[in-house]
Amino acid sequence: MNQAIRGSCLCQTVKYQFHGPAYAFQYCHCSRCRKFTGSAHGSNIIVDPKNFEWLSGEDMVGRFEHPEAKHFATCFCRNCGSSLPWMSQSGISVVIPAGTLDQDPGIKPTQNIFWESRAPWREEVSALPHYDELPPRKAKS
Repeated sequence: MNQAIRGSCLCQTVKYQFHGPAYAFQYCHCSRCRKFTGSAHGSNIIVDPKNFEWLSGEDMVGRFEHPEAKHFATCFCRNCGSSLPWMSQSGISVVIPAGTLDQDPGIKPTQNIFWESRAPWREEVSALPHYDELPPRKAKS
């Protein structure tokens, strides 16, 4: 992953890129990632801060640092609310929400972390029906 991989928010106001090897690509099931993403888990790529840069809209990036967290923070677009990459509170890594990437990073997740904190309603994705678009409407009873 030495080529630059770009990402952006939903409204395209904020854009970024990163390159170089990732420390990790993982699914995080902690309650903080679940609340921030509104999903069963965060899909996070973790990189060295020197391999990350904002391309545009950095002034539109909001940040929240959880007062009880050692590393966790969140960043978001002040215009559309999209999740955005964030520097850990410790400053040792940048956490990139993989759903904000504009291209394939060429790597896949390798682990689940905070598994014991996973949502009780979570199901294996591959066990659910698959549709290429919206599912067909069910007939009214």
